[in-house]
Amino acid sequence: QVQLVESGGGSVQGGGSLRLSCVASGYTVNQNCMAWFRQAPGKEREGVSGIYGGIYGGARTYYADSVKGRFTISQDNAKNTVYLQMTSLKSEDTAMYFCAALDPGRYCPLLRSPLRFDPDDFQNWGQGTQVTVSS
Repeated sequence: QVQLVESGGGSVQGGGSLRLSCVASGYTVNQNCMAWFRQAPGKEREGVSGIYGGIYGGARTYYADSVKGRFTISQDNAKNTVYLQMTSLKSEDTAMYFCAALDPGRYCPLLRSPLRFDPDDFQNWGQGTQVTVSS
């Protein structure tokens, strides 16, 4: 059974940084497709960043336009953990952040062109970690 546990959220001032972690169990991060989504109150869940593969070398990474150049997704295979490094945070980044994982063996939706993040594509979710950015 896949379990995902996020941590690292908190409250920061605008321009600050945070690093979110997603520890996976029952799942191997570098063999599969994972993503970070976020959801602000009253808004739909939106994709932020994704990562695919990496077992044979560099993983492919994907970003929503709103976070390009500010957020970096990475994975630590030894720790079976995916990270989201967030810098230059803005008030509009305030949301609950969720880690999501695709069931093994499924086609990674991040490979579609054009890129789109659809929460319905992912079967496994963590409980979320809150990020609050004050201006």
